[in-house]
Amino acid sequence: MQSRAAAPVQTITAILVDDEALARDELAFLLKDFPDIEVAATAANGLEAVKLIEDVEPDLVFLDVQMPGLDGLGVIKRLREKDIPLPHFILATAFDNYAVEAFQLEAMDYILKPIEKDRLAQAIDRARRGIAERQKPAPEAPAAVRTGPVRAKILVRRDNRNFIVDSQDIIFATIDDGLITVVCQGLEGESTYKTIEELQSNLDPDTFWRVHRSWLVNINRIKEVIPWFKSSFQLKMDDKRGTEVPVSRVQTKRLRTLLKL
Repeated sequence: MQSRAAAPVQTITAILVDDEALARDELAFLLKDFPDIEVAATAANGLEAVKLIEDVEPDLVFLDVQMPGLDGLGVIKRLREKDIPLPHFILATAFDNYAVEAFQLEAMDYILKPIEKDRLAQAIDRARRGIAERQKPAPEAPAAVRTGPVRAKILVRRDNRNFIVDSQDIIFATIDDGLITVVCQGLEGESTYKTIEELQSNLDPDTFWRVHRSWLVNINRIKEVIPWFKSSFQLKMDDKRGTEVPVSRVQTKRLRTLLKL
C-alpha cells in the first residue's frame, strides 16, 4: 500500500544551485509540475549560493555537490560557520559516493542525476513534511535587551580615526564576518560594537528596525520598498549608493503593517 502524500503546505521558497546552466534549467522545468514550489533564485556556484541563502532565506535549496571552488557540501559547512538558521537541502549529483557525508550534514535528501520525476516527487514530499514542522506561527521578534540608555551619539571608526556621529544620522548598519559597517549621512565606517544586537540595544527602538539578521535600518531613511520574489520585499535606502536591504520573511508582516502595504 502506497504511503499517503503529505498535504501541500503554503508556498515553499526554493533556490537552485548548479554550475551547469542546462542542469538548472532542467530542474526548473521539472519543478513546474509542483505548484507549491516557488523558485526564488538560482546560483551558478557555491559562493553565490551562500549569499543568496543568507539574503533570500529560502525554505529549500536544491544543491549540486560537485562545483568548482566551493562545492555543495562546502556551502552547508560555510553557512554553519556563520551560525545562521539553515534551510532544508536536497543534494543532487551524478555520483553516489557523497551520500554519507551529505546525511552527516543533515541534508534532507540526496538524489542522483539525471533526476527522475518520481524520485524528485519523493524528495519534495519529504521536504514538505519537514518544512511543515517548522511552519508554526512565528512569534514577534523579541525586542533587543537594553544594556543602557538610548545613545544620542555613536562612535564610528574610519581610517584610524574615531568619529562621533548623531545616532539619527545612521542610515543603516550591517554585519559581515563579525564586522559591523555603519553607513551615516556623509560617513561610512566600522562600529565598535561586537554584534548587531548590541548596537541595536543602544539605539532608539522606535527608529531602528532589525529587518534581517544581518541588517539594522533607520526607518526614517527608507527611500523605496521594492517587491522581490513572491510576498517579499527589499528596502532601498537613501544613502549615496541606494543600498538595497533584504527584509526577512519574519519581518515582512511588520513591514506590511508599518507601511500599510
